[in-house]
Amino acid sequence: MTEELDDGQAAGCPAPRKRFLASVVLDGEKRGQLSALQQADQDQAVRDLAVDNLFAPHDFAGPFVLHLSIVEGRLIFDIRNESDTPLLAIGLALGPFRRLIKDYQLLVESYAHAIQDGREASIQAIDMGRRGLHNEGAELMVARLQRRVEIDFETARRLFTLVCVLHQRI
Repeated sequence: MTEELDDGQAAGCPAPRKRFLASVVLDGEKRGQLSALQQADQDQAVRDLAVDNLFAPHDFAGPFVLHLSIVEGRLIFDIRNESDTPLLAIGLALGPFRRLIKDYQLLVESYAHAIQDGREASIQAIDMGRRGLHNEGAELMVARLQRRVEIDFETARRLFTLVCVLHQRI
């Protein structure tokens, strides 16, 4: 019989790597520049990430704090430990994401207009388009990070939302 430890691991076994984000910080934020819908998207993505995520940079143990920013056309993943000590910085060219971000922002605007006008059929169609763009953005993010970070699809979807928010603020 194996002895169970408080975190559910068996005695004598190595501690499991904590493979998640403890928090996400959007660097360079400027309050008040987002529409109510964009703010709601950001808040929902942050809440969802707090509940469930998989984010594991290779060769590091977590949990992690992610400082996400856009600097000089690059998406910066500044990954730190919970003590705020920098562990790894990853810069991704924003170019491959630009079309998706632009399309997403157009859909958010269309969605807001459809809500104002009460066009239920349009709202549903636009929402389906938003989900499709989220999926495409998530697939791109997973592919771009795969050599350095293990990330699941749902975490990538939520981070893509935050990238769109960041892009709107610059």
